This record gives sequence, structure tokens and C-alpha cells, in this order.
Amino acid sequence: MAIEITLTINGRRKILQAEPGESLLKLLRKAGYVEVKTGCEAGDCGSCLVLLDGRPVNSCMVLAPSVDGAEVTTVRGVGTQRAPHPIQIALVEAGGVQCGYCTPGIVIAAYALLRSNPTPSEREIREALDGNLCRCTGYEKIIAGVRLAAARMQEEGHHA
Repeated sequence: MAIEITLTINGRRKILQAEPGESLLKLLRKAGYVEVKTGCEAGDCGSCLVLLDGRPVNSCMVLAPSVDGAEVTTVRGVGTQRAPHPIQIALVEAGGVQCGYCTPGIVIAAYALLRSNPTPSEREIREALDGNLCRCTGYEKIIAGVRLAAARMQEEGHHA
């Protein structure tokens, strides 16, 4: 029996029907938020990363009914194709995007990091991205992209 829950997703209030054992990942995808990727469904890959009340979480590990009233931000809430966030632009320019499957989770992880720490060290960037698996880039270009985004955002006075 479905449970009615209310979420604010990317700034918009939504009333959704969640099954008792349904993950937030499955609920989001069912509601059309396909930018949240299905990967391992075990909390290991980071492709389903979203911000839940401002904190990065693997949405596959969260029961949807347990987050009634919460705020969820997907990568589409950070930036869009028409209005990309500086993190998205920098990742592309640094060559940190290849197949793109892991990219939404990486953008969310980098966004959360730069919101709390606008001038992270390389070690801090690596730690923030630790839960995101990428099979294409080897991570160096992703790290370079986050560093580039941080530098540009500092120069422009842009806050994540």
C-alpha cells in the first residue's frame, strides 16, 4: 500500500506515492528524475548521490517514506544544460567527464564540498569524492576539474 509523502525536489514541492520498502532512488526515477543514476544499489558507487536536506547521501540507501518533508537536490537542481554550474563547466573543460554515468554524483559531491569548504586541498577533494566510482577517467581530471571550479568560484565570488 503506497504512502503519500511530500518532498521539495530541486526547489519544487512534490507529493509522491512511495511504497513502504521503496528507496528514494527508485521513487525519484519513477517521478521522472532520471538524472539520478541507478548503479550498484548498495551504496558503493555514488551514481545515485543527491543532497538530502543539504547533505550528500546515496539515495539507494534511503527509504523514501522515511524522508517525508525533506528537501532533495539532484544534479538538475545544481545546474542544467542551459545554465550549468561552474563545477559542471570546469569538469567538462578539465576532461573529467567521459561516459557521464558517474558525473551527476560527482557534481553533487563536489557541490557539497565547495559549499562547506570553498578552498579545499587536493586531499580534501579526494576524500569528498571517495564514494564515487568512475571507470573512465582515472580521477585525475575529475580532481583537476573540482580544483578549477573552486578557483573560478573564488575569483568570481560565486558560492556553491
